[in-house]
Amino acid sequence: MKQIALDIGLPHEATLSGFLAGQNQAALQYLQAWSGGVTRSPVPVYLWGPSGVGKTHLLRAIRHELLAQGAAVGWLEPEGEPNAPFNEQWDVVLMDDVHLYGAEQQHTAFNWFVNAVSPASGKPLGILAAGLLPPSDLPLREDLRTRLGWGHVFELHLLQEQERRAVLRQAADARGVFLSDDVMTFVLARFSRDLGSLMQLLDHLDRYALQTKRAITIPLVKSMLEND
Repeated sequence: MKQIALDIGLPHEATLSGFLAGQNQAALQYLQAWSGGVTRSPVPVYLWGPSGVGKTHLLRAIRHELLAQGAAVGWLEPEGEPNAPFNEQWDVVLMDDVHLYGAEQQHTAFNWFVNAVSPASGKPLGILAAGLLPPSDLPLREDLRTRLGWGHVFELHLLQEQERRAVLRQAADARGVFLSDDVMTFVLARFSRDLGSLMQLLDHLDRYALQTKRAITIPLVKSMLEND
C-alpha cells in the first residue's frame, strides 16, 4: 500500500524529553549531557541517519534548552542566510541538514568551524551538526567533510512499529487527544511513518477535530483528507 507523506501543520516545541530514543539511547544520553555542558567541548558532534529519525528535533530541542539557560546559539540551515557571519558571543554552533549546503553555506560552515575551535575570545565553542549521510559520504568540500567527521559521530535509527505507536500515544496524550488503536493502525498503514510527518499529521488532526467538533476516528481522518 502506498504511503502518503504530508507536509502540513506546525510542530510543537521540540524537547529532549519528548524524544523517544529507541535504539538511539546512547546518542540521546550523550546529547543530554552535552546540552548541560558536561560533555561539551571543541570536539564536534555529528548526527546522521535517514529522514524522520529526529535529527532536526534533537537540534531544535538543544537550541531551546540552551537558550533557556541563557546561552548564545548560532544556527545554520539550508534555508537560512548563506553568508551568515560568525558571532564571537556564541557559546554553541548548531548546523542542520549539512548535506544540503550549497557552496556559500559550505564556506560559511567552514568559517564557523575555524572560529568555533579557535575563537578570538579564547573560549572554544561546542559544535553540533546533523546530516542525512555519514561524514565520508557527504557531498561537501573536503575540509568541511573531514571536520564534521573527526569528533563524536552517532548514527540514528528509525523507530520500530511499537515505538512509533508509543510516540503517537505520548504526543496525543500531551495534546489531550484520544487516539484509538484502530485509528493508529489506520494512520500508520497509510501515511509516511517518519516522526516528522506523523507529528504534523497529529497536529492537523487535532485542529480538524476541534473545528468540526468531532472525535478523532477513521471517518474523521478520511473526511479531513477529502476536505484538505
